[in-house]
Amino acid sequence: MRLENQSTVFEFLLLGLPIRPEQQNVFFTLFLAMYLTTVLGNLLIILLIRLDSHLHTPMYFFLSHLAFTDISFSSVTVPRVLMNIQAQQHSISYKGCISQMYFFILFGCLDNFLLAVMAYDRYVAICHPLHYITVMREELCVCLVAGSWFFCCVHALLHTLLLIQLSFCASNIVPNFFCDLTALLKLSCSDISLNKLVIFTEGGLLFILPLSIIMGSYILIGSTALKAPSTKRLIKTFSTCGSHLLVVSLYYGTVAGEYFFSSLQNSSDRDIVASIMYAVVTPFLNPFIYSLRNRDIKQALEIIVTRISCFK
Repeated sequence: MRLENQSTVFEFLLLGLPIRPEQQNVFFTLFLAMYLTTVLGNLLIILLIRLDSHLHTPMYFFLSHLAFTDISFSSVTVPRVLMNIQAQQHSISYKGCISQMYFFILFGCLDNFLLAVMAYDRYVAICHPLHYITVMREELCVCLVAGSWFFCCVHALLHTLLLIQLSFCASNIVPNFFCDLTALLKLSCSDISLNKLVIFTEGGLLFILPLSIIMGSYILIGSTALKAPSTKRLIKTFSTCGSHLLVVSLYYGTVAGEYFFSSLQNSSDRDIVASIMYAVVTPFLNPFIYSLRNRDIKQALEIIVTRISCFK
């Protein structure tokens, strides 16, 4: 490792995925397919919402931002993984590593906040349908998204500024496929007590608050659905909420395991699998869970396809 004044690292080495050489082509194809599906699926959602005026509602406004966030979140890590597998290019510059960590925290946090905002939107729509239009005004929707961006930018910047104050003088090998905050902290030879404190306080608060909103919203939705006289509506509500909660459980479960329960223990293949689940798999599943099973999205897609066919 190259050092300057025994403290400045010029580059890091990403260990990548724990796969055998003969499995590289299989994993490259798998990750490429998942990444293209994530990007194209979410772009299709954004395009449909923009083109179909019937989808210009608060729910789809939030969904379009979630789709953009999922594209960005996946793009922060997956292209680097593909390059590591195909070209065996495991080195990443110090600035590139810090930048990757910043955007990973930013879009991960934004995903977190938008899931909470969408859960609240569904709560108002199902539990207070008569007040939905007055509560979910355009101004409130814009403020919720803008506030999410603001707090997540500050959150990511805080952790980034704290990290660049540290010295790295032991090893430059990152035991993951991207520059993860906890993995970088393990490499530092400086005192990281302040970094750990911020992770478990400020980071914990930004983790628990959205999760509480999500769980509270769906508990109230479930309570309201159980009181509904229509069995069909009850089944539809639980079907929708169940699929949403599946993604929420997958995302929050793996994040909690990675950052709070084993964040500062020795790295293992389990940590890498957890990272893959919330950084790659969750953005891949969101288009299917939130949109492609949605009747409005399907109808909008059919209308667009029909219009295109008429022009031929």
